[in-house]
Amino acid sequence: MKIINLKYLFLGFVFCVMTNAVVAQKAKRGAKKTSKTKTTANIQPTEPSVDSSSSLAAKSADTTPVAKNDSLPIKMVKKSLRPDEAVETSGLRDRIPLNYEHLRADDAAFRQKLIREIDCREKINLPFMYSADADDGNQRFISILLQSIQDDAVTAFSDDRFTTPMTKGEVAKMVAGEEIEVPLFDTLGQQVGTQKKRNDINLDSFYKYHLKEEVIFDKESSRLFWRIIGIAPVKNVITSAGIDLGPSELFWVYYPDMRPILAKYEVYNPKNFSARLSWEELFENRIFSSRIIKTTMDNPRDLLIASYPGLKENGLFQLYEGESVKEKIFNYEQNLWSY
Repeated sequence: MKIINLKYLFLGFVFCVMTNAVVAQKAKRGAKKTSKTKTTANIQPTEPSVDSSSSLAAKSADTTPVAKNDSLPIKMVKKSLRPDEAVETSGLRDRIPLNYEHLRADDAAFRQKLIREIDCREKINLPFMYSADADDGNQRFISILLQSIQDDAVTAFSDDRFTTPMTKGEVAKMVAGEEIEVPLFDTLGQQVGTQKKRNDINLDSFYKYHLKEEVIFDKESSRLFWRIIGIAPVKNVITSAGIDLGPSELFWVYYPDMRPILAKYEVYNPKNFSARLSWEELFENRIFSSRIIKTTMDNPRDLLIASYPGLKENGLFQLYEGESVKEKIFNYEQNLWSY
């Protein structure tokens, strides 16, 4: 009897221990659920975390105000629904320009800034006016510039020091002029209102460009470097009153920002179809004709050559002055060598 009683006591003890363990686990699970609900209730909606590098990049980016439905008056070019070329050219569209060679300021023995004028009516500059359409748009150089601004790939500036960004509306105003009110008529010929529209632009009227560049003689490599800094289209501006303001720079584009875009556009070359250059190669190899219209050499008043005393009314002497600047740079480089 004693053995049987001890067995019953032992079974009762085990049963009590097991029931206490089950109750403790249930209590622990309930406490976890309540703590989770409390923490989720106390969480406040926060802004998504931003990487420090991206925030720095955002701070350094151009803060250009962009209006809604803001666009440039450029013609939309339809893309071909079938391959328009007999060879594979997709690899050419992915070209990336090489990085510039680093130039130290201490190694620059000679530095001068110049502004050149490219006249597209000259024979060597006719590729700037090539008016064919392709899948990447119209092939005129002004169309490439405007399309890059339209796609937000580059920023247009109002000055050659790139201090004031321009909106697409401001660029459109410079390119196509002010918006004018056009009357609207119904089917009976009665005026029912007005609508603001811009005049259609003639892309062939953009036949001059200004290039801002710096010429540097690097004594470390004993080479003369020509680095383009900015590009600006030029157009004869006529006010609404009919006053001709003469040629004016419409906007400036920072050339290093344009290099990746220009590397994807081919230059029209009627002499050699098997070796089509990109626009980036054309500028870097300087396959264009131009004349110097401004320089920092012997110009303490920062004037255009056309504004020099005695040269304002003589275009031939202005051309000679620009050629003399080229000769001075050439002679400086040559005089550094001894034979």
